[in-house]
Order: sequence, then C-alpha cells, then structure tokens
Amino acid sequence: MNERLETVNEMRAVTLSREYASGGGEIAVHLAQRLGWRVIDHAIVERAARALGTSQEEVEAHDEHAEGVLTRLLNDLQYIDPTAMASAPPLGAALSDEAYRDAVKRIVRAAAARGQAVIVGRGSQVLLAGRRDVLRVRIIAPLEQRIAAVMQREGVDRQEAASRLRTKDRERTRYLETGYHRKPGDSHLYDLVLNLSRIDPASAVNIICLTLRHEQ
Repeated sequence: MNERLETVNEMRAVTLSREYASGGGEIAVHLAQRLGWRVIDHAIVERAARALGTSQEEVEAHDEHAEGVLTRLLNDLQYIDPTAMASAPPLGAALSDEAYRDAVKRIVRAAAARGQAVIVGRGSQVLLAGRRDVLRVRIIAPLEQRIAAVMQREGVDRQEAASRLRTKDRERTRYLETGYHRKPGDSHLYDLVLNLSRIDPASAVNIICLTLRHEQ
C-alpha cells in the first residue's frame, strides 16, 4: 500500500547506506514498492546491460570496479535527467577519479531533484547531507548474521563468506574515505540507523515510513 500522507510526498528521497549482506538491498526494494518510488541501485544493471549491448553477467562482473560503476551511473543519469549528460564523457573513455566522482555526484543529485527515489550507497548520504527533504538511513547487522546470509545467498563456506564480507566492507569504506573523507560507520551521517539483529526487513521498512511521515 502506498504511503499517501502529505509529509511523505514532501520528501524528495531516501538515501540508504548498508553493510554488505545486512539486508539493505532488500529493504530498499520493499521501501520503494511501499512508497511507489524508484530504486537507484546496482539492481539497475539490466538497463545498463541493454545500453551497453552486453549481458547482465558482464556488467555484474565489473560492478565493484570504477569503470563498470561509472558506465552504469552514466546510463542511469541519462535515464533520470538526459540534459545532465551534455557534459558527460563518452562511454568507454578513460576517466579520472575526479570524473568518476563527478558522475556519481550528478546521478545522486539528479535523482534527488526528480524526487521519489530510494538511493542506495554511492556516497549519497554525504552528497545530500543537510537537506531537510532527504532522509538518510543506514542498515547494519551483526557479523555472524551477515556471514550466514552470504553463505546462504552465495553458496560458499563460512571462511569464504567472511573473506567476501571483509573485501566488500573494505571497498565501501575506501570509497567513502577516498572520495568524501568520511567513514560509512559515522552515525552523524544519518538520520536513522537500524540494526537488523532484532528486527526483520519488513519492520525496518515500517520504521522508515513512520519516520518519513514525521519529517518536516
């Protein structure tokens, strides 16, 4: 059921930062469905694959690399705001870290300007800091719970699951520190931090919706 209250409609976006395998991706999808909003996330790889004329598997293989993420972000930016692509470098061009961060900044701000978006990661909690019409959320979960989730989802043993978690956490921390000089675990970056040790994703969605209704 869509949230129709006026206070929800006044909000432009929700940014959703998440620990790897915490359930944040699932929450983003269900939150967007509940609100009738769009999800801006790596789940849009299908559109990126179509734009690049390649398979989803190929796009997924590059998802954690700057060039793969940038290609996807440029395609998403064109989808959100075609006029913002006027100064964007051509797909496949060699791009600097600065150009990459600029593309991320434009995709996030274009999504917030258009409104009704759940923006997952990409430093959006920093890029949209201070905006009263954006709710910044972080999803965390206990390490053992995340390891178990990776084992079940990716079909690996505990040692491999723990290794993948360390790698993903390190990459996300490096991304935010390098680009924005902030740490993802800094609670001051968020309006709401939810620990899924005692609540399930459905309850997390309910809490976020309740918070949205009370934001002014």
